[in-house]
Amino acid sequence: MKRCLRNALFALAALPLLGGCFAAVVGGAAAGAGAAHDRRSFRTVMDDRNIQLSAYDNLNKDKELALENNVSITVYNGVMLLTGEVRTPELKERAEGRTAGFEGVRRTVNDIEVREPEGFWSRRRDNTITAHVKTALLDIVDLPGFDPTRVNLTTVHRTVYLMGVLTREEAERVVEVVRNVAGVEKVVRVLEYRDE
Repeated sequence: MKRCLRNALFALAALPLLGGCFAAVVGGAAAGAGAAHDRRSFRTVMDDRNIQLSAYDNLNKDKELALENNVSITVYNGVMLLTGEVRTPELKERAEGRTAGFEGVRRTVNDIEVREPEGFWSRRRDNTITAHVKTALLDIVDLPGFDPTRVNLTTVHRTVYLMGVLTREEAERVVEVVRNVAGVEKVVRVLEYRDE
């Protein structure tokens, strides 16, 4: 009886660890599935993710930036997008410095705003806008070969940043759709164009 109880307690204690393994396996599978529709090579997708994680790791070493400000990093096809809010221009420069110098980054777009960081509800509203934009992009069904999962979206302060490798026709349609989503105040293209 004592042994059964000990084994049951051990199994319960191990559940959170197994959940992490499950998340890693599902996340890895999702990365592979996403890469199948991506116009980037699988290696570029993985490089972008590694750069993003490394940049966050470097940024988090600066406790003032990490804990008292709000900086988001998105990397797509070697382009790094910095968004969010910091309290001073010096912190904006520090954030860019902390995320600079990674091999594979071809360009950095620093769109961090100098202002008081927004709270939970504002970020939640931005996340809701992102979800609505993703849903709206599903309505683009008349463009041959268009896949809405090829558009990477980041929403900050009701501004939607578009990243991806698109044809010019795709980009124009995406921007037109995004501009008409409720709550979107501005659309910023951080896109790369491919030949038709």
